[in-house]
Formats: sequence, structure tokens, C-alpha cells
Amino acid sequence: MTLLGDSRVRLAAIVGAAVLVADQATKALVQYAMVPHQSIPILPFFAITYVRNTGAAFGILAAAPSSVRLPVFFAVTLVAGVALLAYLRRTPPDQRWLVGALGAILGGAIGNLICRARYGEVIDFLHLHWGELYWPMFNVADSAITVGVAIVLLHARRER
Repeated sequence: MTLLGDSRVRLAAIVGAAVLVADQATKALVQYAMVPHQSIPILPFFAITYVRNTGAAFGILAAAPSSVRLPVFFAVTLVAGVALLAYLRRTPPDQRWLVGALGAILGGAIGNLICRARYGEVIDFLHLHWGELYWPMFNVADSAITVGVAIVLLHARRER
């Protein structure tokens, strides 16, 4: 059976591609329609706010020089991608939620990697807040990674 003939790989690729397209399209729209640090309130606790993030989740390594930061992010993404593909190959085909979650994580990782390769930073724009409490801004790729990891963890817990 060829790699693309594998139903797990096909499903993960479809989910990953959908995440990647949605991520890149929303980032391009924000970049085109807004100026950095512009904010558009949507709900009392949610806004679209255009920022550039040089770090990883929660700004990790943001202060590191790009000559250190970017190779680390590329290496981590490559290692994570290989590990996710290995996990996908061991996942039974009937566990479609898990396969889709792995595809979402891969698509999100590739989406953020594209930003890092193009700009040396990631475009973030989803802004949750309540009064003076603020959650770090994120994007579609981050959301897909978070939901995917949550599904993988729930699956692992259920398997035990």
C-alpha cells in the first residue's frame, strides 16, 4: 500500500491542509487589512488584534537573537513532525479523531513554521481578555495545535 493509499495519512493530510489553508488565509487577511497593534473589538472578552510574536508559546525565547531562536524553532518543529508521523503510522485506522488531531497538530506546526521562515516571527491576532486579565494572543495554527494536543491527551488518558 502506498503512503497516500493509507486512510490514516489521507485523513491527517486533509485535516492538516485545511488547518494550513485557514491559518495562512487568516494571517494574510489580518496582515492586509490591519496595521500592527491595531485592535478590533468583537465581543466584551474577544478582539482581533494584530501582533507579531518572535517567541514560541507564551513568548518563550522571544528575547533570544534570531540566529539562535529560528534554528531552535525549525529543529523542534522537524523533530515534532517526525514524532507525530511515527505516532500516526502506529495509530489504528478506526481512531479517526486521533488521526484528525495529529493532522491538526501537523498543519498548525507547518503554518507557524511558514511564518517563521517568511518573517522570522509569527502573526498572532486572536485576543482573549476579561477586564485587565489577558490571555497571550494566538492564531488559527496555535488553536489547531492546542485542540489536537487536547484530543491526543484525552485519548491517552482513556487508553489507560
